[in-house]
Amino acid sequence: MNHPSPLPSLRIDFVSDVSCPWCAVGLGALQAALERVAPDITAELHFQPFELNPQMPAQGQDTLEHLTQKYRISAEQARANGEAIRARGAAVGFTYDPQRRSRVWNTFDAHRLLHWAELQGPAQQLALKQALLKAYLTDGENPSDPEVLVRLAGEAGLDRDQARDILATDACADATRRREKQFLDAGIRSVPAIILDRQHLVSGGQPVEVFERALREVAGLASAPLQG
Repeated sequence: MNHPSPLPSLRIDFVSDVSCPWCAVGLGALQAALERVAPDITAELHFQPFELNPQMPAQGQDTLEHLTQKYRISAEQARANGEAIRARGAAVGFTYDPQRRSRVWNTFDAHRLLHWAELQGPAQQLALKQALLKAYLTDGENPSDPEVLVRLAGEAGLDRDQARDILATDACADATRRREKQFLDAGIRSVPAIILDRQHLVSGGQPVEVFERALREVAGLASAPLQG
């Protein structure tokens, strides 16, 4: 009796910023979708850098001030948006606390550390990404603070001393900037941007069902025989 062969493992490039609450929502929904399609479809996640505020100074900026200025919305609209994101996050198991997210910070060092984590392995990078999202969006910690970053690296199972050495130098800076430019040049202007199999884009913090449908469609295309 012939059994259908399993569908191929997909590469997923998850372009995002650790300061982006919609990115946490999107990651939670994507992971829920991957659970739904398992074991028929498997995937390997690669987190790619995108800075929402690359010019943010070291001292950061008050979050409400930042949101109202950048998006030209009222304080009431900003608070309502935060509550909507909080509810969407809760639906996929992520706790977003807008009250604790009191400041917006520069995230380049966090992206450098994520680049290094990927070199250790996809599982290590995923663990660090999740730790960073929780630290900032749930607990209100500063993702530009080297001590916070070193601690989170350790919690993610990475070598703290190596993490500290990277943050004390310019290690991974050029590679991170090249990655950022690569996705900007590809037309990515907002995040999360989820690229399946290097060519199929899902934009935004979509519901679980949208990700599940996209995964099944792309996996089907990847496994289909070429037409001559």
